[in-house]
Amino acid sequence: MKKESKSLKYKQRTILVWNEIAPFYHKRWARNEIGPFNVTNELIKLSKIKNGDCVLDLACGTGLVTKKIARKVGKNGMIYAIDASKTAINIAKKWVEMKENIRFIIGDAETIQFNIKFDAITCQYALFFFPNAKKVLKNLKKILKKNGMIAMSVHSKTNVPYFDSILNPVRKFIPDYLPKYPELDRFGTTKSFKEEFVKAGYQKIVVKKLLYHYSPGNFSDYWNNYKKYLSKPLKQKFNKLSKYQKSNLREIVKDNTVQYTKKDGKIIFPWEVLVLTARNS
Repeated sequence: MKKESKSLKYKQRTILVWNEIAPFYHKRWARNEIGPFNVTNELIKLSKIKNGDCVLDLACGTGLVTKKIARKVGKNGMIYAIDASKTAINIAKKWVEMKENIRFIIGDAETIQFNIKFDAITCQYALFFFPNAKKVLKNLKKILKKNGMIAMSVHSKTNVPYFDSILNPVRKFIPDYLPKYPELDRFGTTKSFKEEFVKAGYQKIVVKKLLYHYSPGNFSDYWNNYKKYLSKPLKQKFNKLSKYQKSNLREIVKDNTVQYTKKDGKIIFPWEVLVLTARNS
């Protein structure tokens, strides 16, 4: 399969998934700013957004970052919030509350164009979803003002056991559980994250590591909620496992969580996040 065809297929699948899970994502994670979403304030701070700025919030999702940017830019500023998921955009419109200086757009980060230039661009937990991240970053460079700031956050590759405790064993049971293209953790180290921006031509690149914590409750809460909120494509694969396989998998996952489990049975996972800032040359 050609790269362009794989990319298109992946994008279409991602949009379908996000149209499905956006309401759960917003309710469980974004609106409550729990765990890794504590990074939002730091992302805004490092982006140096100020009153009156024109800002692009890329892959805005359900509007968490957009809402905070609105407070920073004030009535004299302008915000363009873009996402590929119509469902996410609709939630964002209600969550942020429609204002004259906020534009919500359904669009593709690789090809989106504007006849204006931005003072700052933000993107929280999305760069790894773009099949051609280099193309996205070069496209953003065209619409970012000279010396304008870009700020992005991604999950660490090495210290997010909330994902790894389940995904590592699941992949052994279901090898094709997640798409191999693109690799979702490919920017999860300081080196790989920074290198992508170097290749795209950005300057003054700084990567900051931040550590947060998240509790999914006890093990039963963690396991049952994971199964409950699976998207349809993953749920279909998961449900093909036999009763014995599911039971075996559950025990392996439980063993993985022991080191993060407190005496009262509550799991507390560390969650490392990388925040990158860079300037347009």
